[in-house]
Amino acid sequence: MSKYLTAGILISLMLIQACNRPSGLPSQGTERLTAWVDPFIGTGFHGHTFPGAAYPFGQVQVSPDNGTQGWDWCSGYHYSDSVIAGFSHLHLSGTGIGDLCDISFLPLNCEPEIRKGESNRDFLKRYSAKFSHANEYAEPGYYSVRLGNDIKVEITVTERAGFQKYVFPGEGPKNLLINLGFAINWDKPYKTEISLADSFTVTGVRLSQGWAEDQHVFFATRFSEPVKSWSVTEIGGKARSAGIFRFEAKELLVKTALSSVSIENAIANLESSAPGWDFGAVKAAASDAWEKELSKITIKSPDNDQKKIFYSALYHTMIAPSLFSDENGEFKGVKGDVQKAEGYKRYTVFSLWDTYRALHPLFTIIQGERVNDMVKSMLDHYRQTGLLPVWELEGNETFCMVGNHAISVIAEAVMKEIGDFDREVAFQAIKASSLYDRDGMRLYDSLGYIPADIIRQSVAKQLEIAVDDRAVALVAEKLRKHEDAIYFYKRSQSYSNLFDPETGFFRGKKLSGEWTTPFDPLYSKHEGSDYTEGNAWQYLWLVPHDVEGLTELLGGKEKFADKLDQMFALSEGVRGEEASADITGLIGAYAHGNEPGHHTTFLFNYADRPWRTQELNRIIQTTMYKNSPDGLIGNEDCGQMSAWYILSAMGFYPVFPPDMKYQLGSPIVREAVIKVGPGKFFIVKAPGASVENKYVKRVRLNGKVLDRTYITHDEIMEGGLLEFTMGRSR
Repeated sequence: MSKYLTAGILISLMLIQACNRPSGLPSQGTERLTAWVDPFIGTGFHGHTFPGAAYPFGQVQVSPDNGTQGWDWCSGYHYSDSVIAGFSHLHLSGTGIGDLCDISFLPLNCEPEIRKGESNRDFLKRYSAKFSHANEYAEPGYYSVRLGNDIKVEITVTERAGFQKYVFPGEGPKNLLINLGFAINWDKPYKTEISLADSFTVTGVRLSQGWAEDQHVFFATRFSEPVKSWSVTEIGGKARSAGIFRFEAKELLVKTALSSVSIENAIANLESSAPGWDFGAVKAAASDAWEKELSKITIKSPDNDQKKIFYSALYHTMIAPSLFSDENGEFKGVKGDVQKAEGYKRYTVFSLWDTYRALHPLFTIIQGERVNDMVKSMLDHYRQTGLLPVWELEGNETFCMVGNHAISVIAEAVMKEIGDFDREVAFQAIKASSLYDRDGMRLYDSLGYIPADIIRQSVAKQLEIAVDDRAVALVAEKLRKHEDAIYFYKRSQSYSNLFDPETGFFRGKKLSGEWTTPFDPLYSKHEGSDYTEGNAWQYLWLVPHDVEGLTELLGGKEKFADKLDQMFALSEGVRGEEASADITGLIGAYAHGNEPGHHTTFLFNYADRPWRTQELNRIIQTTMYKNSPDGLIGNEDCGQMSAWYILSAMGFYPVFPPDMKYQLGSPIVREAVIKVGPGKFFIVKAPGASVENKYVKRVRLNGKVLDRTYITHDEIMEGGLLEFTMGRSR
């Protein structure tokens, strides 16, 4: 506890810990936090979330799929749609590339006709069920819908299994289609098998190629009623099996577990994770698991919409990364072999270009044990391949996006002294990944920059690499590897080699040393430009590891702040007929709908204009996050968009996570209680916070007025009290 803690506050905090129920936490008999979560938030516009049943960081996510192809159906579902083609067992939350939606089930009250040569998509057009949102409901760990064919579907989950309940109409067939050929966007199965192991059990395998280059899914399904008859057919050609299973009972319970290794492991996962048939008990256990996770941060707010937005955001931060290892620790290796996690849980779905910025820093506060397992998962990837993961999906490296931000995530864990993973192995991994010749790295070392006429998106790549270089330097310094610290610190400064003082922007530079032309700082092209899903205005500020150095390049604090203000005041934010669709949520040229700019509003703190950070944060908090299906202004990106809101709503944000500092902003919740350890809480109070009261008049940390614009990770994790005095004017 800080030496400046007053006696009164010390006594207060002791009482809080003794009672183990600080102000803001629900007391016995109060409404559950799960009641404030709406899984439909983000299923509209470009949020790309799914509404189905998930378990916190669980192995399966069972959700409806519309069967529609396209960018806005990357999770399988979009709120604008009106048909359901099936309920599958793996889903991505908020990504920009569609994959998964594996092992699809569709209950039918008819006998489907298989037409020779018919594609899976055309078959589903005939048998997909209409539905209305009025007959649809979702909460954490549970989803239900009444289909247009009058079949009622309910779904819940355990950590490793999906549990479905179908209630058929009284008359007509009672059939279930298990469709292994169902696929979205890039995904294409190359081998499928399905068989009836006994009258209650179906097993099978689906191997596919897509964004995940070689995905292996084995499954085991058990029914509460015996199969009356069954048949297997091909819908859409070879390697696309579908099984039709016929039943007599009006009510059918179906539970399914998956494995990336074998049918035997899927059966073991099913038996250990879902041994009984009490659907209500499983649903209650899933809800309790979410209640436990959501209660790690509790807030006070008079605004019910704000509470819905906050807890729905917190929910969305805990879907990915998802569990990948089986009950016995086994999982598919990167090369397709069987690997085993010894003493930890192996995770997958690492959207690191997005999530290193805020999601993983949030995890270091409320998910320390899982951070340890996630780092071990990344180090296992290094052990298998010699490199840390870039964007790992279901045991595959996609190499999607730029930089290698597992480096930043691991460096942050080292600096914050989280977990028991091997620090020496961790340093070897981040150093080796930093030195690997990918995306022009050899030229980066020899020239001091990545040439734009050889490597596309060269500016974005160099800036992101420089961020990681500073992270390596910090770890090297902490581990007393002084030569490495000097080398990587120097390399992290190379971002300045792409700064053009004449235009005042980072620009593409050719091998000859000439700038790329023509140059328009507003121009964006999704494929083939010098930037990744952005333009020169947005990438000018991607130097979070050296804001002071960027300030000097721009001519000092006043000119830095003026140019930053200029960006937010522009009447046009992006130009170009082929501009990236990810550039959404514009304030001037600032784009909140995409991750590279998420730290940008907080940069005014460094230039002695913190009120601008406060003003802009309030605009974003209140206009770009809503309590509605279109409530996310851009892709959720596996929790990053929501993590920004969680941290910002509490009044702080990590500009450069490995430096262990959180810049202060403008809290919008009036009180937040963060559980940082057993019986230990960090409490944020801003009793005057409102839409209008956005300016911070004074900040106290443990009773002492704070004369800086940041707090540290250690100050949060020690527990204590952060108090904001808010006002309408600065």
